[in-house]
Amino acid sequence: MSLDYRRLGSTGTSVSELCFGTWRFGRETNGVLETSKEDAHDLLDAFADRGGNFIDTANVYGNPNGRSESWIGDWLEGRDREEYVLASKVYFPFDEDDPNGSGLSRTHIRNQIEGTLDRLGTDYLDLYYIHRWDEETDVEETLSTLNGLVEKGKVSYLGASTMASWQLTKALWKSELHDWERFEVTQPLFHAGYYEDVEEYLDVCGDQELAVCPYSPLAGGFLTGKYERTDPEDPKQVVAPDGSRASFDERFDQFYLSERGWKVLDAVREVADEADASPAQVALRWLMDYPDATVVPIVGARTEEQLDENIGAADVDLSEEQWERIMDARYDEDGRLWH
Repeated sequence: MSLDYRRLGSTGTSVSELCFGTWRFGRETNGVLETSKEDAHDLLDAFADRGGNFIDTANVYGNPNGRSESWIGDWLEGRDREEYVLASKVYFPFDEDDPNGSGLSRTHIRNQIEGTLDRLGTDYLDLYYIHRWDEETDVEETLSTLNGLVEKGKVSYLGASTMASWQLTKALWKSELHDWERFEVTQPLFHAGYYEDVEEYLDVCGDQELAVCPYSPLAGGFLTGKYERTDPEDPKQVVAPDGSRASFDERFDQFYLSERGWKVLDAVREVADEADASPAQVALRWLMDYPDATVVPIVGARTEEQLDENIGAADVDLSEEQWERIMDARYDEDGRLWH
């Protein structure tokens, strides 16, 4: 079982067809450590052994901030740095006590890239995302600063995570106007049941040949098929894998539990049976086969078993009819989007 490689949008860099997300590394939830350093290194070992070379992190992943980057840096000490494509991000508050410790100002970006490089133990970052759009900082200040990082060799490519299509378009236009390095990679929330909400955004990516690296490609676990609907009249009534009545946060309710989501999940399960694959593998393969842009999903497996299941998506073959069936599941008989 191994991953193939694909070109990262219009860049000259090739990455594994799945990216490994490390937001759980060092993260504490209700006082419980989600992924320990030992487990993190075991997962990175497994990912690399299966051909994975694309690793995603951020300066604020882990508790305290930066722990995920530090653990990745420790892991890289015993490996050839050049074999891996490392992505990190900047925007969210790193130091709550620092009045310049957040956003996309020149000061914050310059401070944070130095910290990120130090924690990762590297001289350069392959991909640097802005984690969000900064309403308080002029986009030209942000883009000129990022361009300077590329010119100095501290960053190879630029990326943008989670923004409106008009914001992405504006940033691309400003970069072209000033002959600055542009965003080459995007990281939206995107999965089979959520496509319509980012349709315009994906159109921009396809037109401009930007790579798309969606986070939460399995809809927070919803598209793995492990949840079951309990009320045909209410899409938000669901039972969890352990048989208990599930309790979800507002984000899960808003993004995943909808009539559209259940219709898509039904189609994913149906195709999975036909393809002798799991729903998770089909949902990932559906993204990987997106026809109008290079899509490299970011997977955040907790265990090696989950990682192997995710990587198994590389061996799944979907017919055009199966792909379209999942796409069409978003609409009712009158062609209206399910809600």
